[in-house]
Amino acid sequence: MTRRGAALEVAVLGLLHDAPMHGYEVRKQVNALLGWSRILSFGTLYPCLKALGRAGHIVADETQGPEARSRRARIVYRLTAEGKEHFATMLEESGPSAWDDDTFGVRFAFFARTSKASRVRILEGRRSRLEERLDQVRQAAQRGRERADAYTLELQRHGLESVEHEISWLTELIERERTIPEPDHPNQDQ
Repeated sequence: MTRRGAALEVAVLGLLHDAPMHGYEVRKQVNALLGWSRILSFGTLYPCLKALGRAGHIVADETQGPEARSRRARIVYRLTAEGKEHFATMLEESGPSAWDDDTFGVRFAFFARTSKASRVRILEGRRSRLEERLDQVRQAAQRGRERADAYTLELQRHGLESVEHEISWLTELIERERTIPEPDHPNQDQ
């Protein structure tokens, strides 16, 4: 599965963990979760829902509303017990794919259901990845400084400041995570 596909799977499972939803509502909630810069199409969502159904992670139930004669039935998706276990397992994965731009935000959105140790590993990995990127961008900017126009230089400055800001934010989060005690029995079903 692609990184974006895995991020979508985490998002869908996490949202359905909270409540059953029909496809339109899932799409609306995933778009809100992913942010303004990425819009999810139904052509991407429905294959994901079908794959999760085939894997036994969700089930689709048809519902009839009061206006059933004029409309076809809506399909409501809900998480299975296997889906809840799969979601919990996915949240605990804290390797490099959890640090990427395409997946970090979705993973972060469900940090309340992730163990403290995994949260810290993901935050540290993300910070390390950004520090490496920052160093590479600084080196590239220095090499090309004399050939760049004012707008290119401004764009580079903006990019550097954005990454520096995220690194500072991640450092604060890591320190906060290290000082907050983990509950004895974290409730993964909240």
